[in-house]
Amino acid sequence: MPELPEVEALSAFLSERLTGRVVARVQSVAISALKTYDPPLGALEGCTVGAVTRHGKFLDIEAGGLHLVVHLARAGWLRWKDHLPEEPPRPGPKNPLALRLRLEGEAGDGFDLTEAGTKKGLAVYVVRDPAEVPGVARLGPDPLDPGLTLADFTALLSGERRRIKGVLRDQSVLAGVGNAYSDEVLHAARMSPYKLAADLTEEEIARLFEALGGTLREAVERSRGLAAGELKAEKKLGLRVHGRTGLPCPVCGDTVREVSFADSSLQYCPTCQTGGRPLADRRMSRLLK
Repeated sequence: MPELPEVEALSAFLSERLTGRVVARVQSVAISALKTYDPPLGALEGCTVGAVTRHGKFLDIEAGGLHLVVHLARAGWLRWKDHLPEEPPRPGPKNPLALRLRLEGEAGDGFDLTEAGTKKGLAVYVVRDPAEVPGVARLGPDPLDPGLTLADFTALLSGERRRIKGVLRDQSVLAGVGNAYSDEVLHAARMSPYKLAADLTEEEIARLFEALGGTLREAVERSRGLAAGELKAEKKLGLRVHGRTGLPCPVCGDTVREVSFADSSLQYCPTCQTGGRPLADRRMSRLLK
């Protein structure tokens, strides 16, 4: 799933290509992806794009006072094309295309929103205010907001009896951090994903706060200036533990381990994060019996 660094890079990529341009046509291909009907999608046509911004993992394209807000979900992506096909896209169960936006001009440039697989989660909204999107309205503070202080972060964790991994992924607590970067932040902080947030000491909270900002800023810098089609590969190359089960930890050389859940998994380094002790993975234990 695209997380804060990738969506930040996508917003910068689109800002360079969309700002000041006029929307010629917006076509919904996967009806299930469109979550709003008033204003209609066609209301964007003829409007000039004013800005492209980000709210957590949501992309926000403002045009003519309206906002095209997109959440790419787990398998969605944005594909920029310098020359979009002239023929209208055809909907179908095997067509990954969800939406197409074409700009005015001879080139016919613009982008496609696509989603792989059969489990669809990509969501598109046309609203007058981004806060009308439920997922945006419930977002917590942005981890890269210069106004977010250590005291603010400490207050967010106060009384949290959940594991810190789940707290970092909760969008109502912090906006934009998902499964991959929560693994990376905890590895950088040398902290077990199973540790209860409320049990963290002042020193541990400070370490986690520093790791959160540092990890995300580093990922944003790596992605800066890259084309949309290069961002997924860059994310994978930059990860230290997430998605690297069985490989050596780049910090200490220990083997990166995994805990599996019903529809996701986490990765961690025992030496760096859990005092050398493997975490219980009941799902894998059952498979091995």
